[in-house]
Amino acid sequence: MAHLLTVGHGSAERRIAVLRQEGRNPPVIWLGGFKSDMRATKAEAVNAWAERTGRAFIRFDYSGHGESSGNFEEGTISRWLEDALAVIESEAKARPILVGSSMGGWISLLATRYLMDKRPDLAPLGLVLIAPAVDFTDRLMWDRFPEDIKRAVMETGVYHRPSPYSPDPYPITRGLIEDGRRHLLLDGPIRTGCPVTILQGMKDPDVPWKHALLLVEHLPGDSACLTLIKDGDHRLSTPEDLERLTDAIEAIA
Repeated sequence: MAHLLTVGHGSAERRIAVLRQEGRNPPVIWLGGFKSDMRATKAEAVNAWAERTGRAFIRFDYSGHGESSGNFEEGTISRWLEDALAVIESEAKARPILVGSSMGGWISLLATRYLMDKRPDLAPLGLVLIAPAVDFTDRLMWDRFPEDIKRAVMETGVYHRPSPYSPDPYPITRGLIEDGRRHLLLDGPIRTGCPVTILQGMKDPDVPWKHALLLVEHLPGDSACLTLIKDGDHRLSTPEDLERLTDAIEAIA
């Protein structure tokens, strides 16, 4: 059963649902994607691997996602980063391995930057990023939107974007877009201080494989390994994909 971690103050206070499996360190921490949750296929596969191997594994839902409180439409990169950092600082008992899927890849890199500066005792030992949607609010959303959708976002505050992963459209808010610009990483070098492994499908319609190449170009001086999966989509949830994922985690520590 998940336990709840209180994050934020006043009207911004929310309860973040966390699942923790005890085991040997370094702990593996799962950072999920936009509108995903901690019980999705890849997170469950990593949990099963952690059970088999006796590894500590921590996963959580961002506010407005899954079992956590909060309104999804109030979510921003700042808020979800705060959720992730609260979980890492509260739950990690040693330097972790961060595993970030899609938006979780961006959040992982932002969290790493903060931890290297403010909590070097919790700076990650390694990152495993699955179809990392770095800067997605600008590069993968806003820059692709036609003018009528941009106008709708700015004038009404929200655009309900159809999703192939859910019968319900995803609300893309003006707050999400504008806040995302405070956290852009692809305008300069990205320092991680640890090895980075990226798994990327070449048939991913949401995060193009060239976006992953662009990320690698911004990781100077750090050990970065990019695996392109020719027939892989955005989910990367086939048995072969899941094996690649757990192998990548094991290879770090």
